[in-house]
Amino acid sequence: MTQYVHQPAFMTGDEVTIPTFGLLNPDGKLYGGAVEPALERHHARRIYQAMLATRVLDERMMAAQRQGRLSFYMQCTGEEAAVVGATAALNDADMIMAQYREQGALMYRGFSIDEFMNQLFGNELDYGKGRQMPIHYGSRKLHYMTISSPLATQIPQATGYAYGQKLAGQGHCTLTFFGEGAASEGDFHAALNMAAVHQVPVIFFCRNNGYAISTPAVEQYAADGIAPRAFGYLMHVIRVDGNDVLAVYEATRQAREIAVEHNQPVLIEAMSYRLAAHSSSDDPSGYRSKDEEALWRAKDPLLRLQKWLLNKQWWSEEEEVSQQETLRRDVLDTMKRAEKRSSPPLDSLISDVYADITPALQRQFDQLKRHIRRYPEAYPRGATSLDLDVGAETDSQGEA
Repeated sequence: MTQYVHQPAFMTGDEVTIPTFGLLNPDGKLYGGAVEPALERHHARRIYQAMLATRVLDERMMAAQRQGRLSFYMQCTGEEAAVVGATAALNDADMIMAQYREQGALMYRGFSIDEFMNQLFGNELDYGKGRQMPIHYGSRKLHYMTISSPLATQIPQATGYAYGQKLAGQGHCTLTFFGEGAASEGDFHAALNMAAVHQVPVIFFCRNNGYAISTPAVEQYAADGIAPRAFGYLMHVIRVDGNDVLAVYEATRQAREIAVEHNQPVLIEAMSYRLAAHSSSDDPSGYRSKDEEALWRAKDPLLRLQKWLLNKQWWSEEEEVSQQETLRRDVLDTMKRAEKRSSPPLDSLISDVYADITPALQRQFDQLKRHIRRYPEAYPRGATSLDLDVGAETDSQGEA
């Protein structure tokens, strides 16, 4: 029912304050009045092990990038609780559409170190056939949509996929991760509006780490974060401490109930911080202070969960040391194997483009092979993967 007033009454949104949901203190103990989620021992350990494995993978691969063994890398460091906690609250058959710093979700679902390495090095076992830059993972079997480079494109795609899940009626939902910087893209608003209008089972999970690369949040938006935007779409919303894996897990678990049981979208804003650079191409010392980083290191999500597990005697110091040593050794050994594997066959460059290779595409491909044969020193990996059925004759039209 419309409510009328008879004097102008402007509103700014300050009338609404969105609290932050938290369960665990940085010391690993519950806040007063907080109730632990119903996590069994094996489930809690699986969450922590996935977070730890992600941290170790990130450390080793950033070092590999600095050594020149890898062209590019992005770390999840500091945001593991947001990513793994949310994933752990889903059904393993729910779809995840990630941005680019959610390798923890794949780690939790069982993506092997070998699979990570094959993608990072783009070798012959890479599911993407070497077509993408590092960290653009994807896994059909683990219901993890292949990552795209353009910012925020996965957000409206998640709405569309969730609409299909609604029609299928099999009780699944889609969760899409993105940063607060991506929420400035028009794709974000189009996705939320479409999801609300069509009432689809999608969870929009915003990792608000305070920076869109080097742009601080205060220069991105004037309002109180991303969460209030849900009100414009009449959507359920919750803000959560993104470094508190128990709170993230419980918030996402309940969000999934809303999405699946009522076909209603939910927006989750997880307040966190990336302890590493935006990417291997970034130097955060140019836009944030060491004191700020130290403040957030004291809130490290791994240490918080580790302390909670130790207090419950679900983890031990001995296990911690053993697990870290094993992970570091496995990552290093696997990386060495992946580096030595051959590149994908050159023919895979044009497969999956059309159901049947068109004559025009085949002519272009034949010309490419002739060019590589003429200048093999410029394309060493391409030259070794050439098949032997095409001669070294040059294109009668000349090289482009």
